Amino acid sequence: MVSSDQRRRQLAREKFERQQQRREEARRRTRRLTAVIASALAVVAVIGAGAYVSIGDDDKGKDKTDSAASASPSASPSESESAAPEPAMKIDKKSTYSMSLKTSQGDIAFTMDAAKTPHTTNSFKALADKGYFDATKCHRLTTEGIFVLQCGDPKGDGTGGPGYNIPDENLTALGKAGKDGTVTFPAGTVAMANTGQPGTGGSQFFLVYKDTRLPPTYTPFGTMDEAGLKAVKKVAEAGVTGGVADGAPKKTVTIEKAAVDKA
Repeated sequence: MVSSDQRRRQLAREKFERQQQRREEARRRTRRLTAVIASALAVVAVIGAGAYVSIGDDDKGKDKTDSAASASPSASPSESESAAPEPAMKIDKKSTYSMSLKTSQGDIAFTMDAAKTPHTTNSFKALADKGYFDATKCHRLTTEGIFVLQCGDPKGDGTGGPGYNIPDENLTALGKAGKDGTVTFPAGTVAMANTGQPGTGGSQFFLVYKDTRLPPTYTPFGTMDEAGLKAVKKVAEAGVTGGVADGAPKKTVTIEKAAVDKA
């Protein structure tokens, strides 16, 4: 028989995965809508240009041309990066790296083993080197069933990403899944967030501040130091905005500066 505590953890995990899937669906809808708008504007631009050629110096035709030019299709930065390739591999795959986060709630640092998670480590170094994480907020805290602080979204709403995905890695590191399909992510673990589908990691990651059972589908790629874990626990102790168990942390966590260096 499943205990009430086990059932509560199961429901929390399912909610976590549903929210990840909804966020990915929202991103896909945005990309589709942008593509439709861009296509429509492209047609307008072509028609406008055709009218200008046929009308010549007619003022009305010139107005149409100017209007079409100002409405020429251009993607927003996030959308133009949607087909961006994963960063070129530049790290030493035999080394260990350390990521340091200077935050408004204290310093958080964690180690990354490049031999086990080369793509993840390389991506985080590339992003940190260009200041991607700087001035971003950790947008999500969960305090029941699963115990994580989620960061890495420049939009701050769970829908942002770098415009590319990286492969899942190191998925067997935490052992074989139990009968419930989960493994324990120990306190101090740093893992990649995803949409619930394989190979959908981007820039969002979560910091586990208390042992948490989750499916082994989230790349575990780092381990927090003692000071970092203590800082995250203090954020968790303050709770979630609105008194719920899943949402923005009451203590705002802003990553002021992120850096990745060889350990």
